[in-house]
Amino acid sequence: MSAQIQSTPEAFPAFCEGIQYFADSFPEIDRLGAAPLLGPDQPALPDPTSEAAIYQTLLAADALRYLTLQITGSKSSGHPGGFASSADAVAALHLLGHRNMVTEVGHHAPGFYSAMFLDTSLEAMSINTVAEMRARFRERHGLLGHLSGAIPGLLAPAGPLGQGQHFAMAGAYLHRDKLFPVTIGDGGLGEPYIMSAFQHFATAYPDVTNYLPVLVWNGYSQEHHSMVSLWDNARMTAYWRAHGFDEVHMVDARNFADTPDAPVYADSTTFGFAARMAFTGAILKAADDAAQSALSGRRACLIVKQLKGAGVHATGAKSHNLYPHHTLESDDVKGGLQRRALPIKAWELTRENFRHAGGGPAARVAVTESVRELPNLDGLPLTEFPVGESHSPTTAFGQVVGEVGKRDPMFVVTNADGNEASGMANINKALMIRHPTADDLYFQGPSGQVYEPLNEDACAGLAVGVALFGGRSLWCSYESFAINGLPIWQTVTQAMAELRRPTPATVCLFTAGALEQGRNGWTHQRPEIESYFAAMMRNGNVYPLFPIDANMIQAGYAWALKQHNKGIVITASKSPLPIHATMAQSEQAIDDGAMVLQERPGSHSVVFAVTGDLVLQPVFAAAEKLAQAGIGSRIVAVVNPRRLYRPTDVLWDSVSEPDGRFMDDAAFKAMFHGDVLIGVTGGPSAPLEPVLLRSQAAQRDVFCWKRGETTANPQQLFDFNGMNAQAMSERALAMLERAAV
Repeated sequence: MSAQIQSTPEAFPAFCEGIQYFADSFPEIDRLGAAPLLGPDQPALPDPTSEAAIYQTLLAADALRYLTLQITGSKSSGHPGGFASSADAVAALHLLGHRNMVTEVGHHAPGFYSAMFLDTSLEAMSINTVAEMRARFRERHGLLGHLSGAIPGLLAPAGPLGQGQHFAMAGAYLHRDKLFPVTIGDGGLGEPYIMSAFQHFATAYPDVTNYLPVLVWNGYSQEHHSMVSLWDNARMTAYWRAHGFDEVHMVDARNFADTPDAPVYADSTTFGFAARMAFTGAILKAADDAAQSALSGRRACLIVKQLKGAGVHATGAKSHNLYPHHTLESDDVKGGLQRRALPIKAWELTRENFRHAGGGPAARVAVTESVRELPNLDGLPLTEFPVGESHSPTTAFGQVVGEVGKRDPMFVVTNADGNEASGMANINKALMIRHPTADDLYFQGPSGQVYEPLNEDACAGLAVGVALFGGRSLWCSYESFAINGLPIWQTVTQAMAELRRPTPATVCLFTAGALEQGRNGWTHQRPEIESYFAAMMRNGNVYPLFPIDANMIQAGYAWALKQHNKGIVITASKSPLPIHATMAQSEQAIDDGAMVLQERPGSHSVVFAVTGDLVLQPVFAAAEKLAQAGIGSRIVAVVNPRRLYRPTDVLWDSVSEPDGRFMDDAAFKAMFHGDVLIGVTGGPSAPLEPVLLRSQAAQRDVFCWKRGETTANPQQLFDFNGMNAQAMSERALAMLERAAV
């Protein structure tokens, strides 16, 4: 398949500017590439088994490989190798008309960008030529190193491994008539989450099969062989069948090699033309068969076994990453580009095929490129409890959640450790746990809306995937265990900050906090998780909420349901606690960021700034002790700390759906000014940062969580962490003495 290589010819299509090498010919191009098979009235290959279809898919795969190496080589940075071994399958699925494609592998980003360039989606970013794509690869306001929410036509972000399958399943759940392929690397297959997530989803949603895992089995991970590199084909097939897949479509490049000594992981781009056509034909058939099965009620997967780096500058793990010495003039990159060079006619044909695949550019036809219509939630019934009574915040919350699910049949609640254990059995009663075994005693059945895999990654993954793809969801978790699901929550929330469309906020509730988990000991006492969200508040679209009672948690959730492109975290107790605020006061507190709960006169003023509900108990007791000594106090509930930052502290104006509401200086001073300020929280001190930054009190201090211990009640945990009323009142008196000096 060798051809004379030339640098930029005198005449070429405008989009080809920046392509460094062109071939003067390609085998059979006049016969099989005379005209593109796709067009305005032909969104998919008319006959995937035809010689022309196979040929044009081969050209598309080579074009993707070339562009991937061209743009990464331009920056001596990025990851060409993994995508290169998947290019044949990706090209086949696009030309078969399946445009809703996601990936588990962030390192495949340059290949996905290449597909979006070929179909003209990147023109929405003013990227019209290869030269412009090269210039803006891995640059700000350009093509990020990993997939994000900002790139037209691409459905989902891709960062940490083991996440992409959630997006495919969420898309399939919300859009039953579309196929959602997801490419998965065999390096990432070592993540335990991927296959367990598929298995649980298949059990819970046996009728949702329109997702298609595409395993890129190339034998290598990022810097070494993959952990499954020694498996044989039979073992890999059995592995997927054991995780709920009815059909395993495997194409092994080695079976098509035209030399007898081909390695176990073969590179199809080194084959002769006839062998390459045979391999591409097998890929195309397998992809089409798997897609049709997935769309027809059978769980299918596609496995492409081909050497990592097929068709680029190197093979194996050495192809994974480019380093500064990999330039467009280095022998390896230059040689790779020249081997994959295509004639102008091939570029024109491939461009037309991509432009019309699936009915148009992915930036126009992908499901995430438009706002999904949602059932109306106006007038949700909120129960206002009288001030002074005691009620469980989470139980009150669960009542509202049940009503949301009744109005929105696609609404999903996820929970790994059980709603009932968190005081929210009413959610299960209203919406039912989704389970193949129907049992009214446990409120479970095959059509339930409560998804309960015992895996926080799977819980968070489906919930955030549904939100990202335009649906409503809720992730509920014990505070202590949620950390296992936070990586994908963070990934999606960050992506929401740059989405090109509004989508429902991703909402989660963390309950049964450390103070309520005394007898379980430190294993169930992990409030440090709040530091994660506190750090993310500066992103501009993350809102940790700390409602103080059963009224305010309802107001907080009602507020969250109206938000877009935000990550909203509600932390609350399941124990019955006193009602401190009316519903109107609660709504105002959520909007303002804080509210004054109690103010007592005295000779001096001690301000307690508090996040949480149960932790208010020692604070009120401390205020009473101070009052007995003639000292005044003010207790302020810090409900929505993101509102308490200064506008310059937060990148609020850089995100989609920007929210620039912050408490002004006068209001802040009225709430938090005093002789001394004491921050109190049942978790870490980080959520109180905005208060501590803005306070002008000469004396400031914090009472916060230090470490867990096995105890019989919350008071013993307060004592263990030095957070009881006696300690707070004594600290306040000492601070007043210092302030007076």
